[in-house]
Amino acid sequence: MTPKRNSNASRRDFLKSGAVAGAAVVAPYVITSNALGQNGVPPASDRIVMGGIGIGNMGRGDQSNFLGRADVQYVAVSDVRTNAREDARKKVNDKYGNSDCQSYNDFRELLARTDIDAVHVATPDHWHAIMVIEACRNGKDVYCQKPETRTLREGPLMIAAARRYSRVVSGGSQRVLEDYREVVNKCWSGELGPIKSINVNVGPLSKYCDLPAEPLPGDIDWEMWLGPAPWAPYNKARCDGNFGTSGVSWRSYSDYSGGGMTDWGAHHFGGATFAVDVRDLQPQEIVLHNEGGKQYVEMKYPNGISLTHNKPGAGNLAVQGTPGETRDAKPVPTYKGTGGIYGDFIDCVKTRQRPFRDIEYAVNSVIVSHLATTAYTLQRSLKWDVEKQEFIGDEQANRLRDTARREPWQI
Repeated sequence: MTPKRNSNASRRDFLKSGAVAGAAVVAPYVITSNALGQNGVPPASDRIVMGGIGIGNMGRGDQSNFLGRADVQYVAVSDVRTNAREDARKKVNDKYGNSDCQSYNDFRELLARTDIDAVHVATPDHWHAIMVIEACRNGKDVYCQKPETRTLREGPLMIAAARRYSRVVSGGSQRVLEDYREVVNKCWSGELGPIKSINVNVGPLSKYCDLPAEPLPGDIDWEMWLGPAPWAPYNKARCDGNFGTSGVSWRSYSDYSGGGMTDWGAHHFGGATFAVDVRDLQPQEIVLHNEGGKQYVEMKYPNGISLTHNKPGAGNLAVQGTPGETRDAKPVPTYKGTGGIYGDFIDCVKTRQRPFRDIEYAVNSVIVSHLATTAYTLQRSLKWDVEKQEFIGDEQANRLRDTARREPWQI
């Protein structure tokens, strides 16, 4: 049976098409000066279209840096907090003088957009791996805040996704090059001779969270904030985005972060591995020492260099070289493009080069935090098989390489 045609619908379609056609005749399409690349703005075809996921604290800073670039067109934001999401959206619209920026509660809707080239991610750490991998699968380049990983297992999966989908993925620690340049220069210039070791002082480790339930505010999607983490009642201190690690933010708690060990550790270990030129390596042996009642960990690299954590009497990023012996100088790698680590990422999105904090370098530096944490947790020395990404002959340690995740947030 042939369905009866809706005459009213047909008339509406006809009038709509006629109106469009008429508009095309009487109102020629206007190309703005910005679209053409005038007024100091690159043409639209040369701008990187970006969105942001997680627009609290550091996410706001990342957004400001990318939004301030003339070669970026910022079009979308995602956050599980309504106020943060809408404030970020307004910031973009005020910048461009329009209402084009879209906001999303669910990051997957942002990643599904085919017009977006790249995203920056600044959520709590327990979300990083899932979001980076999903972004790569959706054809997006990614700038991910440190610490890039929450567990040992996540790092290789993130690297594999970046390589499989030919994505530019950059870690987010600007301090690696900018804060520790003096130490880096001394090591790379050969001034200290062959390097024996470098020490990092950082902490504390994260801890179990048993905060009591508080009334749930109306502006947060709590289930989405928790995501892969175990279900827990809302408490402001459980999810606050401040930078403290003393029990007043998510950075303190093991379900969401590795504590100061990974948070500041990503900076310090990143600077240390860069300074002594082992950022493309991973330790093979993790030795737990006890010196005068004080514990510290020594991580031994295959090239003979050691990286120690909280060694008694040693300063942060204190290097032990070999005075009197020579070591060939090497040029210090630096950012590409202009505008620091953000400009480095954008330049690499354009050229398809690997960024200064390529995901592999970022993973290799934060893995040091995870290995040391495992040794402290189990109170023993460990051996790490770099190829297999597992502890040698230690089933208990291997169970700590990852954590359970709630459905549907598996990787």
